Amino acid sequence: MLASVSIEWLWLLAAAATVIHCFAMARWIPVRKLSVAYPFVIVVCGIGAGAFGRRAGFGLDAMLVMYAFALLGLTIGLFPTRKLFRTWADEIGNGVTRDRYDYPRLHLVFCVVVVVALLAAGFALTR
Repeated sequence: MLASVSIEWLWLLAAAATVIHCFAMARWIPVRKLSVAYPFVIVVCGIGAGAFGRRAGFGLDAMLVMYAFALLGLTIGLFPTRKLFRTWADEIGNGVTRDRYDYPRLHLVFCVVVVVALLAAGFALTR
């Protein structure tokens, strides 16, 4: 279904997913360095994933859809942890450091399930 869409729309889908994800992360983790560096890192990782996928035999259209769906899945999957991220960022900003930052297992399972589900949906929509 999405494979038949014009490539320009898929680029727009990938760009929109990148903006939504980076905006959400900047709101949830209010650290200036992260807000500046994170979009660059996400775009470079997307370019790397696209290049790897092209070498593996997938088309650019499929890789753009998978990139967009993975970022949206990651955004949705990290949603329950947003308050914890903000608390940790505030503590680090105030100079408080912990030996260990305990990430709730249920949040991790939720994040993995959502990302895998959205990747499966993206894969199904490109075939």
